[in-house]
Order: sequence, then C-alpha cells, then structure tokens
Amino acid sequence: MFAIFVTIDVKAEFTDRFIEASYGDARGSVGDEPGCFRFDIARDETNPDRFYLYEVYADETAFEAHQTYPHYLTWRDTVQDWFDGTPQLVRMGTLFPSDNGWRAQKGHLLD
Repeated sequence: MFAIFVTIDVKAEFTDRFIEASYGDARGSVGDEPGCFRFDIARDETNPDRFYLYEVYADETAFEAHQTYPHYLTWRDTVQDWFDGTPQLVRMGTLFPSDNGWRAQKGHLLD
C-alpha cells in the first residue's frame, strides 16, 4: 500500500472551517474511492492550528485518482487560501497491516 502523511498549518481564523471541510474530504475518500483505505485527521495537542492527515491508498495511482474526485477538488478549492505556509507531505509504503488487512477494515471506517 501507498501512504502519505501531511502536516498542515492553518490560519487561526479558519481553523473551525478547515476541520469541517476536511471531514467532507475524509468521508468522501473512504466512502467513494475504492483505492482509499484510510483517511485520518488529527490535531496537534500544543498547536490547535496544526493538523495531520494520514491517508492510505492501494498504490500511487489510487492517490493520483484521489486528487480528481469531486470531494477532494471541493476541499482543495475551499481550504487552499487558509493554509499558513505550504503543507508538508511525506510519501511512504506501509508495512503493517498487510494489504489484505487494510482491505478488510475499509468497510468499518464510516461506522
């Protein structure tokens, strides 16, 4: 599997709206994209305007496809002016769970 870890700093006045917009992207990603197996949103404990996204895709092609879905395009167009600096993206491969493990848990993400 292919994964990304993104660190995003948001201008303080947009933090609540960023969170709400990000929920839409996360739900759309795991609900509508067959190649997306995880989309976590986390908030820094010491900096309430810093967020971390952890996303897992079948492969880089599925990640590239993610960037064409309506929920992503809406999210991007909505939040891009709210960033405080440039988001930092780390690309990686997953080791655990196994590929089958990622596939098996996908159905429970929206519970």
